[in-house]
Amino acid sequence: MADAQANPGMLMLLRESRGMTQAEVSTAMTKASGPEPTVVSQGYVSRAESGRLMVTDDRLEWYAAALGYPSGLLCLDPQVGGVGVGLVHHRKKAALAVSALRRVHAQLALTRVQVQEIAAAAEKPLEEHRFFRVKLSALTTAKDAARQVRKAWALPAGPIPDMISVVETAGAVVAVRDLGGDLLDAVSQWDGVGVPLLLVNELAPGDRCRFSVAHELGHLVMHAEPGAGSQQEKQADAFAAELLMPAADIRGAFAGRVDLLKLMELKRIWRVSMSALLRRALDLGALTEWQHRTVIIEMSALGYRMAEPVEIPREQPRAVPALVRTLLDERGLTLESAAACAHLLPEDFQHLYVEGPRTTPLSPH
Repeated sequence: MADAQANPGMLMLLRESRGMTQAEVSTAMTKASGPEPTVVSQGYVSRAESGRLMVTDDRLEWYAAALGYPSGLLCLDPQVGGVGVGLVHHRKKAALAVSALRRVHAQLALTRVQVQEIAAAAEKPLEEHRFFRVKLSALTTAKDAARQVRKAWALPAGPIPDMISVVETAGAVVAVRDLGGDLLDAVSQWDGVGVPLLLVNELAPGDRCRFSVAHELGHLVMHAEPGAGSQQEKQADAFAAELLMPAADIRGAFAGRVDLLKLMELKRIWRVSMSALLRRALDLGALTEWQHRTVIIEMSALGYRMAEPVEIPREQPRAVPALVRTLLDERGLTLESAAACAHLLPEDFQHLYVEGPRTTPLSPH
């Protein structure tokens, strides 16, 4: 790669995607420099990321080896091709460390690059989508926004069979990823113009995954600008509840006694958690605060607050696996060539886009 030079912003983004410190990168670069290693300091990495020195030639290769990416990716401008554009939303259970969030944000940005390049190589560019914004006001609530989405996307009354399929059909890209534990359920990004992108935690159970995707859809539709975090989270939850459990469709299901057996029955039908159903029943006035609290106590005593009965199968993305099938099966690319299209090493491409339950298994040529 004659005259190739690393981009400082990309160096930082790639390091964060690996969850590495500058000191760890410098140590890895030293190891990658050969049997008689050249010591690379943390200060070198710091200056490289700030643009105070150029990373070229052998040091570019050491840097790439340390980060585990093809050297060509280090030279790309992270502001080109949609990296890092648009407000990022999260559905999380608790506060995460800043470093953990930065790692997930980096994964989000790189996934956008990877999928765009895979789509381009498959000659099926990601361009069209049916997402739109709904501006909330005193007269337009989060529930109204959910009803507008159902109407615009022609979703039939009743339970949504496959939430991931709904957003993919509307043109979004969905990928299942390791988000560093179970504290972060999903993350999404849309600049209002390009294709929306959602990452879903591979550890989330099926019912929570569905609600998380609906929650993120609410953010993408309603929240074009940063706002009060707690208020936006409540709005996204209200959107998800109305989208997955429309009041007009589910109200009658809460007639009579709302107990654990009824919640388990409804969970099989609506494919959301018992906790979400119980909260929906309360919000729709189907039970009192006291009745709600009584069932919550019973669920806690049985351990259902940690692990509910009735397992809902996880939904899986189909759009990106179809693009990968096009590359490998229809166009006959080798695994190595397909990985190069996505700016990944073959082992990472295999793990992210070919292997395991995330995608339909494929056979490399």
